[in-house]
Amino acid sequence: MKSNIFKWNVKKTMGTFIAAAAVVVMIPVSASAHCDTMDGPTVVDAYMAIENNNVNYVLKWVQPEYEKEIKEKFNLSMKVKDLSPEAKELSEQYFFSELVRVHRAGEGAPFDGLKPHGTPIDEKVIAADKSIALGNLSPLDGMIEEERVPELKERFEKVMELKNFDVNNLEAGREYIEAYVSFFKFAEGEEDHHVETGTHGAVKDEHGVVDAHEIVENHDATVVQSNNDIPEAKTTTYTVKKGDTLSEIAMNYNTTYQKIQKVNKIVNPHRIYPGQSFVIPTK
Repeated sequence: MKSNIFKWNVKKTMGTFIAAAAVVVMIPVSASAHCDTMDGPTVVDAYMAIENNNVNYVLKWVQPEYEKEIKEKFNLSMKVKDLSPEAKELSEQYFFSELVRVHRAGEGAPFDGLKPHGTPIDEKVIAADKSIALGNLSPLDGMIEEERVPELKERFEKVMELKNFDVNNLEAGREYIEAYVSFFKFAEGEEDHHVETGTHGAVKDEHGVVDAHEIVENHDATVVQSNNDIPEAKTTTYTVKKGDTLSEIAMNYNTTYQKIQKVNKIVNPHRIYPGQSFVIPTK
């Protein structure tokens, strides 16, 4: 009897999911905002939520009134993703699309579907993203008008100050996203009135990121680490070389890229840059 009830629940969940996913599939893959890309920061966090079975990775991207909806969609995706490889792919696409749609709805902006990996973005956005990864503003040298540099530095310092927040502290996460968006919009040349926030610091605008598989050569730099980021276990330090990926580095040190990402507070594990220095947890 219990077996039949379980099978019925699985079929019901799968049916609900497929119906919802079908709507996602019909959405055109053209969008009006960088956060609508598969390489964007919202989807990157969605991958982390699924890998860690922790929806808090993405809740900072939506306003508090939408938290319940996102939690429900996340739980639905997690229920069916292990049924088959096809179910996993569909469940991820469903959750990514719904998350970005709700994020955009919170801004009062339309959603036209997710753009594919590798969608080109503005060079200033790429440079701003590298600045955060490297811990300095050198990638933006020569791109910002001289009179705007002091304000840019102030916003950048705010981002770096808030960067190492606890993923389960949504208030801190939303505060970081607000500073993050403010920095990117200023770097792009847009003024403050383009960046609004909702209740409790929920972000009302966003930016995107470059191709998640692109490793870009840049100025030598290191990521400033706080003592709290370094675990008590044995560690070593590795400086990224051109062509490296975080997965390959992890394999070379008999660890996982998730552990390296956690220790070093890496925002996007698919984008690292030559010159970055990472603390590597070793056995």
